[in-house]
Amino acid sequence: MSDMKKQIRSFVVENFLFGNDEGLKNDTSFLDDGIIDSTGILELVNFLEEEFSISVDDEELIPENLDSIDNVLSYLERKRA
Repeated sequence: MSDMKKQIRSFVVENFLFGNDEGLKNDTSFLDDGIIDSTGILELVNFLEEEFSISVDDEELIPENLDSIDNVLSYLERKRA
């Protein structure tokens, strides 16, 4: 598992799952499974911007970019390329 993926997973587990990552797969939908709500997405974006020195544009706030660990990782890799 890449360092970025570990950081993303750790952030989600600590901030939204109270440290319990049971059942959280890398492709688990944050929204469909009720892990992150709209306020949580903003927290996730803030974390990504600070941790990975990127800027998330409003039009990028879509599930395809931010709705699972795998989606976030792919989005970050595109942003940093």
